[in-house]
Amino acid sequence: MIDDPIRRKIEALTTQLSLPTVRKALGVLEGEHASGRRGGSGGVLDVRAYEPGDESRLIDWKTSARQGRPMVVQRERLSTSRVWMLMDVGRQMTGTCSSGETAWQVAANALRMFAALSLRRADDISLVFGDEASITRIAFHGGFAQFERTVDQALERRWEHRRNIDALLDYARRIKDSQAMIVLATDEHALEERHLTVIRRIARTHPVVLINVATLNPFALPDRKGPAVLDGLSGRRVPAFLRSAKAADEVRTHRNSMAALLDQELSRCGSHMIRAASSEAMFNQFVRLVSVSLSRSTRNQLHAVPELNLAGGR
Repeated sequence: MIDDPIRRKIEALTTQLSLPTVRKALGVLEGEHASGRRGGSGGVLDVRAYEPGDESRLIDWKTSARQGRPMVVQRERLSTSRVWMLMDVGRQMTGTCSSGETAWQVAANALRMFAALSLRRADDISLVFGDEASITRIAFHGGFAQFERTVDQALERRWEHRRNIDALLDYARRIKDSQAMIVLATDEHALEERHLTVIRRIARTHPVVLINVATLNPFALPDRKGPAVLDGLSGRRVPAFLRSAKAADEVRTHRNSMAALLDQELSRCGSHMIRAASSEAMFNQFVRLVSVSLSRSTRNQLHAVPELNLAGGR
């Protein structure tokens, strides 16, 4: 595996968390959705007293009657789940982030985060890569190490074709398994207001997580310590006369406005968006997202993962 501190953190997700914790963490992303994926009907994994913030659907009334107080029962799913990971691999994804990483590197690490938990839960993963030339589904079977190799090999490409986000969204819309979670990874330039309708349609039938990678503001005044800002298609430097505080502020306002619209649209359907400008920030937001509805003990366990890795990846 490539010696990358973020990858070590992601790998730790598969070893530091118990299986019930993993199931509950992913349930945060799926359980609010009206797709029928809420809970399971298999064996009992955990029985505990109801706590403020628990979903009422988890209350087992027979157990509650015996105990004389509301009791929550977590049950195991009888079958594996499926997660569809769709990634924009258009040439625009070679754009640079404030961390110096490319957008596709940050997006790929975000997919690894979901894979780390999904594979631990024995989910089936389908990988789909799309640009204007093709939409390619890559067969994947194996564990997390195999997932990393598969993604690394798929991203060893020339990056010569532009994106086709419309085709990728149409692919997602045609996924028939309404019990499958869809994770779509792209950058913050790909989606426009006209895409909200199809995003709304997908999110109404599937749990959706949008990975929204933030890239450098091309009109921001130059930073000697930061990476050079190049046009993503031509590779040329952005002319100095175009870079000003006013132009940068307009771009920043537009990006934030579009991100707020997307987040609002997904939230209405019980889905989520993670927006970040680096793999580090993406990891922290991922941990924050999946821990928000966990119990205090589970939350402490989840937040311990980055601390372990910052201490040396143990």
